[in-house]
Amino acid sequence: MVALAGAVGAAWWLQRAPVGTRAPGTAEVKGAPAAASARGAGPAVAVEAAAARRQAVADDVEAVGSLRSRQGTMVRAEVSARVLHIAFRDGQKVAKGQLLVQLDDRLQQAQLQQALAELSIAEANHKRNSELVAQGFISQRGLDESAAAVKVAQAKAELARATVARLRVLAPFDGVTGLRNISVGDYLKDGADIVNLEDMNAMYVDFRLPERWQARVRPGQGVRVQVEALPDRAFAAVVQAVDPLIDANGRSLNVRGCIDNRRLDLRPGMFARVATRLGEDRQALMIPEQAVVSQGGRQSVIRLIKTEGPEGAPAWRSERVDVQTGTRRGGQVEVVRGLAEGERVVTAGQQRIQGDGALLRVSEPVAAPADGPASGASAARPADAAALPMAPVLPGQNPCDLPARS
Repeated sequence: MVALAGAVGAAWWLQRAPVGTRAPGTAEVKGAPAAASARGAGPAVAVEAAAARRQAVADDVEAVGSLRSRQGTMVRAEVSARVLHIAFRDGQKVAKGQLLVQLDDRLQQAQLQQALAELSIAEANHKRNSELVAQGFISQRGLDESAAAVKVAQAKAELARATVARLRVLAPFDGVTGLRNISVGDYLKDGADIVNLEDMNAMYVDFRLPERWQARVRPGQGVRVQVEALPDRAFAAVVQAVDPLIDANGRSLNVRGCIDNRRLDLRPGMFARVATRLGEDRQALMIPEQAVVSQGGRQSVIRLIKTEGPEGAPAWRSERVDVQTGTRRGGQVEVVRGLAEGERVVTAGQQRIQGDGALLRVSEPVAAPADGPASGASAARPADAAALPMAPVLPGQNPCDLPARS
């Protein structure tokens, strides 16, 4: 009985066991994939792939910044006095030296007249002494004392003039006034805010770039600027200066560009998106972004290795390789190290691949339009500054090329 039970169990096991585990010489079940079993591999994994190709790309960097006037200040009172007259309107264009506010200067004017009278007497005395010295009626000492008295009177007169001048608040440069904070009759203390003044013919755009670009940013480089308030236009700017000090908090580089704003389209304080190109176009090895798998600080791709498939047909097997990536542009990423031109990588279906050596069934992804952007300017984002028309510029000398009039 024991022998009979053992024979029945062995026959049942032979019928149920997988082909690869049967003992040598046993027959396969009819209809099983004999070729695949003989190679010890399962069914091929369906994936999509693309080849690594060299393209002309540019190092375009994007940043955010803010706009500020080329010159801007809060006009303040230098001395304490009462407001007699306001000589400007809110939002008015004013010229350098134009009177903005007249403070009460009656007392100071009287002091100036007194100083001028004393100066006149001192000069008359000195002239008379000069004549007397020539005739020998007084000594040289008397003439020297009268000359010193003239200088003292002149200093008093200049002091009085300066005191009167401080009660006339003048525009320090050409610009546009803001909203005034005073009214006629107000008593202002020294340092009180009167009105902000902005020179908006040229606008500065201040932005930050990662410190790795510090060797490639130079004054004179072109910058395209987009503001949220005018989403249908881009503005041309020129890099004016690069801060020599790297910000230790964010390890970033402060850059300042200048925009010709004689049309007064832009205002200080606006939020800006900045795009600039660093250097000339270069050839880079590019692959689709979805081919790169990031895990644990490691970036890798699954490379296709050509091999012999079932029945001797050409086939592909998987091999995971680490890569170093660079610039990312328009759904493409640059491969700095790890791949060669023409090698194919998996772009879809990576999660179904269990390990290296897996048999793959490859289908090509849908091709991108032939006239798509090669340099990475994203055509799928029409709001990008690179895709917007440039704002018109008034003819004449660009104010960014001129020193500020102050």
